Amino acid sequence: MIKGLVLAITILLSACSTSAPSEEETIWYFTLATPKHYSIWVEHLEFERSGVRHWYHPAGYMSCCWKGPHGPAGVSGRMEPYPNFIAIQWFSFAEQKFYQRLIAIPEHWKERMKELAPQKTQLYGTVYRPRNFLTFGLAPGGEIVVWMMGQVGNEVELARFQANELDRDPEIYSVNTQNYLEENGEFLEQHGIPKSGW
Repeated sequence: MIKGLVLAITILLSACSTSAPSEEETIWYFTLATPKHYSIWVEHLEFERSGVRHWYHPAGYMSCCWKGPHGPAGVSGRMEPYPNFIAIQWFSFAEQKFYQRLIAIPEHWKERMKELAPQKTQLYGTVYRPRNFLTFGLAPGGEIVVWMMGQVGNEVELARFQANELDRDPEIYSVNTQNYLEENGEFLEQHGIPKSGW
């Protein structure tokens, strides 16, 4: 009797830990990422669900991470509700350029993100949950790479976009640029500023 009860509870807990949450339980998040040494300042980050909500999220300075054991990851927050438009505007310290882009989010991305994907946990091992993070990588040259992910390591690329360059005076970030170059100037001299291959 007790063994049967323990077995039933174990199966129930196992099912709960590996199953996907329902539509109402899914919590959506965004993440911004940028390659290390190619720091940026995100001036504007706006989300919209047409006819429902329009909101802003503060972002500011970003210096990491694009790929590897710590990326893509960076500034993050909740997307509530799931948006159909996202606007991003940033300043690239390495290039001394401003970029912006309005991105229309296809509705089928949400359906793809809801599909179960493996995630590694310390407590339960590998579990299967939705990729509920929409990650925007902001790279030199104004390239934007969009991934869906549940955790670092299970990201899947959804799209690439080219941001528009803005004609603005970079002098407004002169102090920040000086600090940036003190930390990264030697790296830039050695590696340059790749505009592709991200």
